[in-house]
Parts: sequence; C-alpha cells; structure tokens
Amino acid sequence: MSTATLPMAYRGTAHLRADQVWRAIPLLPRNAVLALLHAYRATISHTYGDVCRYYPSCSAYAVGAVQQHGVAKGSALAAWRICRCHPWAAGGVDDVPPHRHFRHELTPHGFVVPLRKD
Repeated sequence: MSTATLPMAYRGTAHLRADQVWRAIPLLPRNAVLALLHAYRATISHTYGDVCRYYPSCSAYAVGAVQQHGVAKGSALAAWRICRCHPWAAGGVDDVPPHRHFRHELTPHGFVVPLRKD
C-alpha cells in the first residue's frame, strides 16, 4: 500500500507489537474499513485523477475520519463530506474535526494501533 497519497496527518510511526495484539482486537473493524479505503484509493481513485474541490480529497478525508472517530461516526462524517462535494461547492481546505480523546497511534500506512504504555 502506498502512503504517498495520504496527507502527513493521517500517517504515523507506530508499529503493532506482539504484546499489543489483544488490545488491538477492538480496532479490527476500524482497520478493516481503512484497508478497504486504501484499496479504493490505490485503484479506483486514481482513475478519476485530481478532481476534488476540497483538500484533502474525499477519500483521504474518509481515511482520516475513520481513523479519528471509528467506523460509524467516521463513515457518517465522510458521507456528509461527499454530500457537500458538488460542482457548485466553493471547495478549499476541509480537515477532519479531531477527536478530543483520541487515544491510539497511527502506523506509517495509516492503520490504528493501541497507544503504547511505556
């Protein structure tokens, strides 16, 4: 998976360690949706080219929303963003609202892993 298409805010430096596997199980649905979004961005999104009026693009926004807010709320935020993206939209920078209590880390590929307790 290429990370070059993700904004820097949606990438991290963490890695899933062996002692974190059990704590990562609740994050499986979130990471499964992120894998689907990465597959979409690597295949279908490239056929459209750079046509989004907003930065980050709608698919990158969806990645950030699911990372920050989980599958349900992140999908709702992404759907709302897609509804706002139309030919008459002004566009511009539209970042994902940060989760106030985000307590996870991001991998270099944008997946979510538990926070290290060092």
